[in-house]
Amino acid sequence: MTTAQSDESGMQPMILHTRPTLDMNDELFFDFCRTNREWRIERTADGEVQIMPPTGWETGTYNSRLTAFVTMWALQEGTGVATDSSTGFTLPNGAIRSPDVAWVKRSRLVTLTPGQKQRFLPLCPDFVIELRSASDHLRTLQNKMQEYVDNGAQLGWLFDAPNRRVYVYRPGKAVECLENPATILGGPELPGLEIDVAKIWTSDF
Repeated sequence: MTTAQSDESGMQPMILHTRPTLDMNDELFFDFCRTNREWRIERTADGEVQIMPPTGWETGTYNSRLTAFVTMWALQEGTGVATDSSTGFTLPNGAIRSPDVAWVKRSRLVTLTPGQKQRFLPLCPDFVIELRSASDHLRTLQNKMQEYVDNGAQLGWLFDAPNRRVYVYRPGKAVECLENPATILGGPELPGLEIDVAKIWTSDF
């Protein structure tokens, strides 16, 4: 096991090397995550197990607000389902990720069996949000966002809380960086979704 490495941009996840001693398939990895519920665990496409530290309280409030915005929109819009940061997805490249917020079209969910819905969904979300805190390594999250797009996400937002920036990811397009935007819109991929970014950053506590 290697410890997290820090630099001026934040900290890397702790990496647990299991191969070739233990090569966990998807079922074993799911059971491993359930056994260690106090950890937030992901797996890279290369099979490395990544353990993320828990977020601080301030970051937790930001994430709660983002989840609330997307969930309320999803309930009203009706064509998809939103999930929070505890939900895992098995991407086409084999990685298992848990974005801070995700949204999946119902037309894709109906093709899954009840058993599949009880475990990590075997697909990449249509829309993902990752939230960076001061303890997160920016490059690591940028690479993760690109991985989502490469595996089928149609839209991704990376909220960089320390710098008040939002990076927008779309397949086949250059990454767009929004400097301290007041709002961000989901169209044309997610018509009607509007997030009041100022309310995300506001520290009213």
